[in-house]
Amino acid sequence: MTLRPVASFRTAFRFSNLRGVAVLAAAFTLAACSGQEAAAPVAPAPVTTAPAAPVAAAPAAPIATAPVAETAAPAASGPIVPPTGPAPVAGTDYVEIPGGQPYEPTRGQVEVVEVFGYTCPHCATFEPLVDSWKTKLPADVKFTPVAAPFGGYWVPYAKAFYTAQTMGLLDKTHDAMFRAVHLDRSLPIQPAPSNEQIAQWYAQHGANPQQFASTMSSFATDAKLKRAEQWLQRSGVDSTPMLIVNGKYRVTGKSHEENLRIAEHLIARERGGAAAAPEAAQAPAAPAGNG
Repeated sequence: MTLRPVASFRTAFRFSNLRGVAVLAAAFTLAACSGQEAAAPVAPAPVTTAPAAPVAAAPAAPIATAPVAETAAPAASGPIVPPTGPAPVAGTDYVEIPGGQPYEPTRGQVEVVEVFGYTCPHCATFEPLVDSWKTKLPADVKFTPVAAPFGGYWVPYAKAFYTAQTMGLLDKTHDAMFRAVHLDRSLPIQPAPSNEQIAQWYAQHGANPQQFASTMSSFATDAKLKRAEQWLQRSGVDSTPMLIVNGKYRVTGKSHEENLRIAEHLIARERGGAAAAPEAAQAPAAPAGNG
């Protein structure tokens, strides 16, 4: 299954009267925001900051801050925890991705990608679970969030994510953005916010609003969106939240908790394969025959 072209996604989701993201995390079967669902009208959420007057896009100013570093995971010598429950079944619990590749290949590490969208209510309920879960990952497992640019109002929020990542603001704004969209309603889903509206929100967290808006419009940010879009297409991702293990396995469990359990099994499998490779390389060669 592949994504439709960006312009074809006209998705919207109702998520009214949300009283707390954590309250919803305890009770759901498979929940996902799909880029292929039929559009439904969504009442615009109140916006506390009026849109700024349109300005001509300017090249992004040089960014002094380095890209945000991944949160360091504690070293570990074994699996996250011994995976629980039955081993996952291909075609039921996960899908093998033909020719799949990691999003950010790193030698010696197993990559776990979380595909998400700030406007996806199911991603908002999944985030507290995955935040806790990823702290248990061993040092040789890399957790990588990827914002899906499915089209429409998904795009400005994906741009916001990659801009915050570039400017070193991701750690202190990621959870706050989910709250702003789904709890505080200080940023709208529809109509999609302008770059300037989003930049004013990030200004509350230390961003220079002009620089943030300019970086959202930059070639570098557009390139990140294109790269994410192409990787999601190759990986068959058409909904969020979605976990991809080492570029090879797309997790398809029936609940958020089940997806994490399945991912643990697949991570253990990949870690075992990675550990076996050096041992095989060091094994002595069999003696040549004398016949």
